[in-house]
Amino acid sequence: MFSHVMIGSNDLDRSQRFYDAVLGALGGQSSPMRNTTPAGHTRLFYAHDGGMLCITQPIDNQPATAANGFTLGFKCSSPEQVKAFHDVAVAHGGTSIEDPPGIREGSLGALYLSYVRDPDGHKLCALHRVKRG
Repeated sequence: MFSHVMIGSNDLDRSQRFYDAVLGALGGQSSPMRNTTPAGHTRLFYAHDGGMLCITQPIDNQPATAANGFTLGFKCSSPEQVKAFHDVAVAHGGTSIEDPPGIREGSLGALYLSYVRDPDGHKLCALHRVKRG
């Protein structure tokens, strides 16, 4: 459904260190393509499995802020990968939020989840759908 997601950063070098590590834990591209627009704004492009995560200096030259109500979710292949995502994120400047990594039961079934905020405050989720029976 989505081709890409773009989020802002106030410190691209810090964001690159964070996302290189976190996306590497998910088996994705751990080194982005770096691009500078004609107006001088730098962007990082991480490609993985047909999608792209883009990190940019805001083009309106205002500080980057985290969107209230926004969560960027990453699909994981196992509960262990969810936990690795969480632990790598925290080790690289992220903040663990909500409950510790674990199973959440709900209308979507059993999900193994973890939530963190990246160094710019964006809310990230790592998710693995738990198969029952």
